[in-house]
Amino acid sequence: MQDIPERILKYIADHGEVDTLDLAAVFGEDHQKIVGGVKSIEATGELIQCVPSTRKSWKLTAEGRDILEHGSHEANVFKAVPQNGIPQAELMKCGGKNPKAGFSKAMSNGWILIDKSGGAPLVRRKVDTIEDEVLAHVKAIAEGKESAVPDGVKSEYKKRKILEESVTKSFILSKGPEFATTLKKLETDLTVEMLASGFEFKAYNFDALGAPPGRGQLHPLMKVRTEFRQIFLEMGFSEMPTNNFVESGFWNFDALYVPQQHPARDQQDTFFVSHPQMSDKFPLALVESVRDSHERGVDGSIGYRYDWKLDESRKNVLRTHTTGVSARMLYKVAHQPGGFKPVKYFSIDKVFRNETLDATHLAEFHQVEGVVADYGITLGDLIGTFNAFFNKLGITELEYKPTFNPYTEPSMEIFCFHPGLQRWIEVGNSGVFRPELLIPLGVPKEVNVIAWGLSLERPTMIKYGLNNIRDLIGPKVDLKMVQDGPICRMNC
Repeated sequence: MQDIPERILKYIADHGEVDTLDLAAVFGEDHQKIVGGVKSIEATGELIQCVPSTRKSWKLTAEGRDILEHGSHEANVFKAVPQNGIPQAELMKCGGKNPKAGFSKAMSNGWILIDKSGGAPLVRRKVDTIEDEVLAHVKAIAEGKESAVPDGVKSEYKKRKILEESVTKSFILSKGPEFATTLKKLETDLTVEMLASGFEFKAYNFDALGAPPGRGQLHPLMKVRTEFRQIFLEMGFSEMPTNNFVESGFWNFDALYVPQQHPARDQQDTFFVSHPQMSDKFPLALVESVRDSHERGVDGSIGYRYDWKLDESRKNVLRTHTTGVSARMLYKVAHQPGGFKPVKYFSIDKVFRNETLDATHLAEFHQVEGVVADYGITLGDLIGTFNAFFNKLGITELEYKPTFNPYTEPSMEIFCFHPGLQRWIEVGNSGVFRPELLIPLGVPKEVNVIAWGLSLERPTMIKYGLNNIRDLIGPKVDLKMVQDGPICRMNC
């Protein structure tokens, strides 16, 4: 039997141009073996022309494979509804693997309804029969019939985490200037017998470079992080210690005047730590001051008027921001020997949020935290600090928009213009700390504190011309982008 390189040449001779992915299917071989055969052909001369190509395809996720086996969530919910109806709480127990999502979809599809006419609300069928289109589409994808599913439907299933899009790299092969159906090995070693017999030798390439030495490369994030840090130091800031990824709810939320019923404290937004689940690493005297601030308010405010619970404060979380570090540093400065003195702090470190991943969001990212505490500073000082900071980075297109934060008033979102995406993207949040946060920490009433939290990833995307944050960090990063990155950027 012919080896793979010769089979490839024979196929090109008979059929012309071909994609290596199609060749793998025709030959019944692994695609990497076909690519290896192509490399072997290229090493012997210009027998073929090889052009890189990419092909997008769809495949089922674990959720999609479960639907393929058991049917869609909405269909399972519909089947679980008897003719005489069922209470919604019971339906959630017997409506399949994901009854909450199935119930929502079944309602929007008009398959079921909530009947409140007979006293206790019941979920009833609105139609007699249904067609499980999701299951049909999933079967089509599993059978390789991607064209049978509309693009819009595939995008919706991607959001529902039923499908995922994969990109496969391949090569388009065609005949080259020296095309032949057999490989002729060119000799590289010289002997007397070869000279006498007239062997054809492989040409010497005197311009060939030697093997590059192995070396480490700095990731673009680390380069911009170093740049950020140097700018802050030049502006007179001191770096805060941020060596604790796990933070108590007290420092992460309560000390920042975030109410205990705030949506940010739900599991869909925050990662809670199961072991150790609780923490008591905060000053007990500060606990009472924070409790009073939440329940009754300070400095003329009325607080949130709810019963503040210590157990909620003790829960450990993966920190959702590094602002808790700022609060801890302000408490330390306010209680230092000699009393309060003006300070300027910054930090750059990882934070974690239970985010839906997309082109500009990750579940793990870097926050650039800054805080300035001094007498008489205002929102104008905050804007001036941003303008000076980003101008040093070469980013001049900035916008500020008012927003709401539980612990700052007034508050601003900072936007930078992304030339690649051709739109403004949010790079951070900022504002002036509220008295309800500062007074419990012991900061004098005459002192104002301006603070901000910026993204490290999004300014890096702008500076490096990247449109998708997943090309910068995460499992899909092309290491060649890191290895070939410039030592420095010349922004002319």
